[in-house]
Amino acid sequence: MLRIVTLAAASFMLAGIAQADPIEGNWRTDSGATAQIAGSGGGFTITLRSGEHNGKRIGQMSPNGDGKYKGTITDPADDKTYSGNATLKGNALAMQGCVAVVFCRTQNWKRQ
Repeated sequence: MLRIVTLAAASFMLAGIAQADPIEGNWRTDSGATAQIAGSGGGFTITLRSGEHNGKRIGQMSPNGDGKYKGTITDPADDKTYSGNATLKGNALAMQGCVAVVFCRTQNWKRQ
């Protein structure tokens, strides 16, 4: 009986790991701060976990297929929110914020 319970618990743990999205985790931003991306209601929230703006929520993203995400990015210095995109390639994440789809700025984050 104990063996069955142990196997069931291991199965649930592995299922949870398999369902985690690759974008989730801690990322080093261009400024050197740590940004945490965590699942939230079918999407993801981005919160700074170090640096001058520690604790500030700076974005929301939803999966858009093939390692791409779409949502909003907030500049923590002035609290302005922009249309945002993210592209995940291995341990690199290109975060882009745009105004009117013409003026865009990209940061390249690295997984910690």
